[in-house]
Amino acid sequence: MTDLVPERVTITDDTMREGLQIESPDIPVSEKLRLLDALGETGAKVISIGSFAHPKWTPSMANIEELAERFVPKPGIRYTAAVFNQKGFERADRFYPKVDVRTRRYSTHVEICDSFARRNYNRTQAQQIASMDGTIAAAREADADAGTVTLGSPFGSNFEGAFDLQRRLELIGLMVDKWHDAGFTVNRLSLSDAMGWNSPHELRRTILTVRETWPEIETFHLHLHNSRGATIASYYEALQLGVTEFDTSIGGMGGCPYCGNGRSAGHVPTEDFVDLCHEMGIETGYDLDKLIEAAWVAEEVVGHPLWGHVSKSGPRPRGDDLYPIDMPFVETLEEASHFRNGPSVYEGQIAPWQKGSALTG
Repeated sequence: MTDLVPERVTITDDTMREGLQIESPDIPVSEKLRLLDALGETGAKVISIGSFAHPKWTPSMANIEELAERFVPKPGIRYTAAVFNQKGFERADRFYPKVDVRTRRYSTHVEICDSFARRNYNRTQAQQIASMDGTIAAAREADADAGTVTLGSPFGSNFEGAFDLQRRLELIGLMVDKWHDAGFTVNRLSLSDAMGWNSPHELRRTILTVRETWPEIETFHLHLHNSRGATIASYYEALQLGVTEFDTSIGGMGGCPYCGNGRSAGHVPTEDFVDLCHEMGIETGYDLDKLIEAAWVAEEVVGHPLWGHVSKSGPRPRGDDLYPIDMPFVETLEEASHFRNGPSVYEGQIAPWQKGSALTG
C-alpha cells in the first residue's frame, strides 16, 4: 500500500490549546506569548491560541482574553481558538480578524462512549445525536459544500471498555445518513481518540472499511492521543493508507482531565512526527530545527521535561553534521544537546577514542 503515501500532509500543532490546558494555571501570559511566538516561527499555517472555555472547568485558559489581546500575529498564519458554545464563540469573536473562529467546518460529532460525553462535554450521547439536526441546518444556511462526521472514543473507553468495528460503523452510518437525508454528501471523517485506545491494526481496519462502505469519504483527520505509546505507529499506518490530516503537539504535551489519564494522555510530539514524515519524503511545511527550538521553549514554559525524542537527540546527522569520531562520552541529556548547543556541553568528559586503534573501554 506504499503507493498511497501522500506527497504532503497537514499537521496541526495543538500545543497552545490542548497542551497548555492540562498544565499549571499559574503559567504567566508572558511565557505563553513566548511559546506562541516560537510556534509561529516553525512553519505552522494554522495555530489555535487556546480555548475560550469556562475557567471553572479549564482554569489554565482563564487568561485567554489577555493572550488574545497581547499576541502579535505573524504573517501567513491563521490564528484560531477552540469554542464550545455560543458564549465561547462570542468571547473569541471579539478579536476577529486577529483570531478567526468564523471559518469552520460543519461536523456532526458523536461519542461512542456516553460516559465520556457526559464527563467531557456535559452532554449525553443521545443529546449529541439530537443536536445533529441543528448542525446540518447551520451548514445549509452557510451553503456548505459537504458535511463532516466526527467519531469520538472510536476504539475504546477507560470507563466502558473496548469498542468493536461494528459499533464504529453504526455511529458513522447514523451520521452519514443524517447528512444524506438533508441532501449533503460527506467527504471527511475525523477520529477523535481522547483516551488513547488506538492501535495500528484497528486503525487500518477502520479506514479500509470506511472507504469501502462510503467511497465519498476521501479525507481522514486523526486526533489520536498517545496514552499507551502506540499513536506514532498508528500515524505511520495511516500514512501508508494515504491519510493527510493529523493533530500533534510540541513535545507530546497535552492530555485530558476527564479521561482518567491526565497528562499521560498526551499527543505524538510534533517534532517527532515531522521528522518521520521528512524521512519518508513527505512534505509538512514545518522547519524541523525551529520545531526543536520551540520544544525547548515549551519545556522552559511548563517547567518540566516533555516527551519528545527528536528535540533531545536531534535529527539524524548527515554530511557536515555527522558527529566527530573522536568525541568524548555523551551521557546526560544536557550533553546530548551538542547538536544544537555545540561541543562545550560535553567538555571534560573522558574520550574512548585512541587514534589508530579500536575503541577501548
